[in-house]
Amino acid sequence: MKDCNQCGKCCLLYGGGDLSASDREIDLWEEKRPEIFSHVSEGKIWISPVTGKQMVRCPWLRRLPKQNKYICRIYYDRPEECKHYPVTINQMLRDECEMLEARDLLNRKKAQKTLDDIMADSRPAVIR
Repeated sequence: MKDCNQCGKCCLLYGGGDLSASDREIDLWEEKRPEIFSHVSEGKIWISPVTGKQMVRCPWLRRLPKQNKYICRIYYDRPEECKHYPVTINQMLRDECEMLEARDLLNRKKAQKTLDDIMADSRPAVIR
């Protein structure tokens, strides 16, 4: 499995109405990041503050000039759902995630373990 190359596919695919934020995240944005909170309406995120409609794409995603890479302008304050992505090999496959390599598909269980290890710091602890 390759390192993330910032292709932006995850943000482009899930940046619209497919994401949510917890009440805690929304409260934090309201208090400390009003520019993010301005894109929240009735508990839904990425609502245009101008039109009041769901945005098709995350307003914080920026393509780097003359590159095929993207950056998140709210990376440290992005929703938990963003922090946890990707979750499964099947999800990565469906989304054409560029971290996947052909050899990962030969042993999906091993690839899932590798992914879980890579993402361990980004996901909530699992109580066993």
